[in-house]
Amino acid sequence: MKWRSLEESGAVSDARPLREIFAERKELIAKYVPSETQAIHAQALAELKGRHLAAKILPVGAKVPAFELPDHDGKIVSSDAFLANGKLVLCFIRGRWCPFCVGQMEAMNLILPQVEQAGAALVAISPQTVKQSFFMHDQHKLRFPLLSDAGNKVARQFGLTYRVPAPQEAVYRRAFVNLPFTNGDDSWELPIPATYILDRDSTVLYASANEDYTERPEPGDILRSLDQDQS
Repeated sequence: MKWRSLEESGAVSDARPLREIFAERKELIAKYVPSETQAIHAQALAELKGRHLAAKILPVGAKVPAFELPDHDGKIVSSDAFLANGKLVLCFIRGRWCPFCVGQMEAMNLILPQVEQAGAALVAISPQTVKQSFFMHDQHKLRFPLLSDAGNKVARQFGLTYRVPAPQEAVYRRAFVNLPFTNGDDSWELPIPATYILDRDSTVLYASANEDYTERPEPGDILRSLDQDQS
């Protein structure tokens, strides 16, 4: 599914709280997605929550191993290079096919100047290929790097990965969410959405993750955390 960018939809920006934007998208899904499909997604989410993945992620106070990944232009970038200039905000997302990832990325795009004023860099990481990251970056006019984490190697270090359940995989295939094509492998593995703030020494200052991909931290909360870390 192709989710329109703000520019394509005719809006210059959408500064509403992320929860309001997501509530609107949930209403559209409830209206147009068949109930049996919604039930499969709900069951998959319940199973994920039952595994308590969000409680097992890399926690505040942990040290993040250095990593290198290609950005949306195929350029190899490193966490050390970002951290050499200040803190780093990391957003782990599922991909450009996910309307909630799109909404979060556009919302984070709006606060990029404040993130930079707080002395931090912002990057997003997904398992999608470099080409898919390029399309997402271009379509949604993002001003920060999208990094491609082939095989979810970095996401796995953060404790975020899971395999899409078979019933949900069947739904995605019918909806043309072709993860083997989008991600470049046949694992059907995704990260649960997560947002981190790393200090310059790679220590985790802030960590937020949720098995429910329709729930993400508000951009304003990220900014407040950055400000608190400065005080």
